[in-house]
Amino acid sequence: MRAIVYEKFQGPISVQNIEDPSPKSHGVVVKVSATGLCRSDWHGWMGHDPNIELPHVPGHELAGIVMEVGKDVKNFKVGDRVTVPFVCGCGTCPECHSGNHQVCDNQTQPGFTHWGSFAEYVALDHADINLVKIPEEISDVTAAILGCRFITSFRAVVDQGKVQGGQFVAVHGCGGVGLSAIMIANALGATVIAVDIDNETLSLAKSLGAAVTINGLNHKNVVDEIKAITHGGVHVSIDGLGSQTTCFNSIANLRKRGKHIQVGLMTGDHKHPIIPMDQVLANELEVFGSHGMQAYRYPAMLEMIKEGRLKPERLVERTISLEEATMALPRMNQFENKGVLVIMHFKARQVENLV
Repeated sequence: MRAIVYEKFQGPISVQNIEDPSPKSHGVVVKVSATGLCRSDWHGWMGHDPNIELPHVPGHELAGIVMEVGKDVKNFKVGDRVTVPFVCGCGTCPECHSGNHQVCDNQTQPGFTHWGSFAEYVALDHADINLVKIPEEISDVTAAILGCRFITSFRAVVDQGKVQGGQFVAVHGCGGVGLSAIMIANALGATVIAVDIDNETLSLAKSLGAAVTINGLNHKNVVDEIKAITHGGVHVSIDGLGSQTTCFNSIANLRKRGKHIQVGLMTGDHKHPIIPMDQVLANELEVFGSHGMQAYRYPAMLEMIKEGRLKPERLVERTISLEEATMALPRMNQFENKGVLVIMHFKARQVENLV
């Protein structure tokens, strides 16, 4: 099969012909129809994830068709159209038994613990627990961008933040995660404040449901600005980027008994940020992480998409080929794209035909 491969962290990325995957007894092999390019893939290429062994095929957001089924799989068959959360649970550890597959003790992650979906085929483990059938009303492109940033944002807003109509919600960082959170919080009736440093991105955030936008470069004190707008602070705040500044501001702009949800990955020098713990204590603030979402929680999200209350496809900027993805992946930290890129073209094509 054709796949994107890198053999060195921060090294060259190329399209290669490699061996097709085989399913484990509890797993399946999926023919990839579409797969989203995510900043987590960039973190992996940078060497920020200790689970990656080289050489490596990245990719963890996907939609496709089941092509092979392990002998122990009961709930899925060849031909099923499926997607999967980027964290796959084992089904047997204490966390999985408690229903928290998203923090499974033995989790597997395509594109991290094993080769991923930037390829014609991908193997997925523990299929009966992790696979999700895609409703016919939902396209491959839409389904492909759900498995990381959108489900993580859905869990952050709905399950962790418990956002309700009439609340103020701040979203710091309007990449794929932040824009997803804005759309979801708006659909629940919250008044959303979007913070970013790019005016075009903020325009997109406004079109997706942000009531107020703030360019962090143009305001000396983002926290004071948000507290003035909300008369005391927001009920729920989400760091969708993962930096010292966004994490601090997301906690500091909360009203009393507010909730901070950390969604953006904290890596490198940002791994252990300084936070206003004095405010956490005095104002009884709550600090949560949000790491993916269980497969069994998908129906609630899929129903909102089918009803038209959520439109994840609006996050997509364009579809690209494997070859184009080799160039786009190492540049993801430059935030050149305002929306999500989705790989849909897996076969070799003439260079002059590339969009």
